[in-house]
Formats: sequence, structure tokens, C-alpha cells
Amino acid sequence: MTATLRLIITTPATVLVDDATVVALRAEDESGGFGILPGHTDLLTVLTASVIRWRNAAGAMLYCAVRGGVLTVTDGARVAVACREGTVDSDLPKLEAAVEALRTRSTDEGRQARVEQMRLHAQAVRQLMRLLRSASPGNGGHA
Repeated sequence: MTATLRLIITTPATVLVDDATVVALRAEDESGGFGILPGHTDLLTVLTASVIRWRNAAGAMLYCAVRGGVLTVTDGARVAVACREGTVDSDLPKLEAAVEALRTRSTDEGRQARVEQMRLHAQAVRQLMRLLRSASPGNGGHA
């Protein structure tokens, strides 16, 4: 068992964190918060918009807000997080506020997508109804 973990957090554009001195990490998925220590079993999970917290060997607490992502633990020594967006900062209250804004934005985007889906569905049904009416024998259409 190793005494530390190597944490790598990446976005499609950049490496946000590459720290080989992590002694403990906390993250959050749909089931809630969880911790990872050196020697942890292999794991794959999908993170929610949240703040990843870790302590390095010097005892410093570090933070990264992510807009969801995928976390993997490999060989009890490597933790990798791939996310769309992330922000590293030492100001935890600021990051927690950023995560809340991300969650709100994600909720709003989901609502907008559902409204657009319903609009397109209704439009398709109306179009089908028009086609069925024009093809009915009483309207001079062809069956």
C-alpha cells in the first residue's frame, strides 16, 4: 500500500491538478459524499457538480469545484477525474457558491431541454394529424 495518492483532474482543455502527495480525498456522486485513502479498491463513479477536497502530505487542504465528471481509482494509488469544467481555489466558501451556481445552471438547462423536447413532440403530433386528415377518404386524399 502506498502512503499517498496521485490525483489528476483534467478538462478537455487543460490539466487542473496533478498532485502526487494526496493523503486523503473527498468527492460526491449521486449516492452522496465518499472518501478515498491510499490503498482504496478500484472504483469508477460519476460525480455530481460538487467540490472535490483533498489533503496533501504537508497537511494543506485543497479544493476543486467540478461541473460533474468521471472519477476513477486505479491500483489504490491513482485518482483521475475527467470533467467538463473545473476551478481550483483555496477559498472553500467561494467554490461552494460556484458549485451551487453550476447546479442551478444545470437544472435550468435540463428544464429548457425538456420544454424544447415537448415543443418538438407537439409539433410532430400536429404535423401527423394534418397528414392523416389530408390522407383520409373524406378529404379527397389517397389512402
